[in-house]
Amino acid sequence: GNVTPAGVAPRMKPMTVVGIFDAGHAQFDGGLALTNIDDAERLFRVENAQGYAPSGLRVKITDMLQAPTVARELQATLGEGYAARDWTQQNAAWFGAVQVEKRMIGIILTLIVAVAAFNLVSTLVMTVTDKQSDIAILRTLGASPRSIMGIFMTQGAFSGVVGTLIGVALGCLVAFNIDVIVPFIEHLLHVSFLPKSIYLISRMPSDPRMSDIVPITVISLVLAFVATLYPSWRASRTNPAEALRYE
Repeated sequence: GNVTPAGVAPRMKPMTVVGIFDAGHAQFDGGLALTNIDDAERLFRVENAQGYAPSGLRVKITDMLQAPTVARELQATLGEGYAARDWTQQNAAWFGAVQVEKRMIGIILTLIVAVAAFNLVSTLVMTVTDKQSDIAILRTLGASPRSIMGIFMTQGAFSGVVGTLIGVALGCLVAFNIDVIVPFIEHLLHVSFLPKSIYLISRMPSDPRMSDIVPITVISLVLAFVATLYPSWRASRTNPAEALRYE
């Protein structure tokens, strides 16, 4: 528009509204208008040596995941005078935020597993305390501290492996059936977790990958093993004479 002492004056052109569309998202419904290309060119004063011309062209392809490849091919074909951008580049900030959220979720999941490992520690410590006399009898019969430690490490590792496998199985079951579970909960509670007026999607997508499942499983197993060390060491340090004094 023209620059005035009060700022930039908007360019105005009277037009007739012939219809209203609903994209299902406030971002588009509140700021997008479809008009004749000639009127748009004159309104925005887009012109080149040949006269009025559009400043961009949108290409729609069948497979949206091939957009980066198609954009690179178009850029190579058109040359330096043109710029080809795909939807992943236009929404780079949004995808960056999603990546940050994914990392934060990974950290939170690790902390949850760590808390569960502390529960395993407390359970084994209580078991060691409760089995003091039994440990003392085994030591009296000739069991070495290493064998006592191995017994409790085996018990803790078994609990950790079983718990991890059950958790991974239940997690995968929910992840692969999230498109059925979420609508059922929404129908049951009469709520909508992803309203179309706010989000670009109306359902919760799920794409479980081994690159996500394997690290979580490994971290869980490692923490479960580490959690068995202190209780097992404490059990191996049991003094038979002290444990059997009041028996």
